[in-house]
Amino acid sequence: MRLSARVDYALRATAELASVAGDGPGRTRPVTAEQIARAQDIPPKFLESILLQLRRGGVVHAQRGPGGGYWLARPAAEISLAEVIRVIDGPLAHVRGQRPEQVGYHGAARSLQEVWIALRASEREILELVTIADVATGTLPERVNQLAADPRAWS
Repeated sequence: MRLSARVDYALRATAELASVAGDGPGRTRPVTAEQIARAQDIPPKFLESILLQLRRGGVVHAQRGPGGGYWLARPAAEISLAEVIRVIDGPLAHVRGQRPEQVGYHGAARSLQEVWIALRASEREILELVTIADVATGTLPERVNQLAADPRAWS
């Protein structure tokens, strides 16, 4: 699995928003792009365009002017990693730029399509299970902990 720098930065920025600004109806303090960039070591100009995408995708809200900044549009526990990835990079799995169910294979390679679809389902299972709140608090779901505990996962 390859994640773009944009996705990595978007996930880090949303986790930072969850931890610094709080989330949900009790949120009182927007966080500036500069604060997020500094905390997560993200290039500020790059972050601005990512935050714009996240705003357009309904993941964050923004307010301009003094006292302005960004905050999560919903509680962090309601925002999955999959949602952020889709907002930034589109669908989770592609083969040569197409969805796996649209790629045709023939003969001995026919079963590759099922492999790509299963891979996407596995990826989706984890990315939809884990929320921004899980990342921000460091309390990952048990299934993720089990998978990460396997030494083979690290190589």
